[in-house]
Amino acid sequence: MFMETSAIDKEMYDYFMHLNEAEKKSVVQMIKTFLQSRKEFERISIERYNKEIEEAEAEAEVERGESYSHAEVVKMSKQWTHGK
Repeated sequence: MFMETSAIDKEMYDYFMHLNEAEKKSVVQMIKTFLQSRKEFERISIERYNKEIEEAEAEAEVERGESYSHAEVVKMSKQWTHGK
């Protein structure tokens, strides 16, 4: 199951195996929290940053009612192709 494990990995495993189920769940949740907080502070690419900005702006436009329904788009496209 384990590939080459460090001493700290083995020590953590040994301690973990002595916990009861409730304690194990608590430790797993704590580890998830550590990893999630680390993930929140990871650097992202400029492309990802720009995409997140565009998505937020698009959501804001929809919330302000600055969007068209499917029916409105169909009607507009008919006007483009068939004249007014």
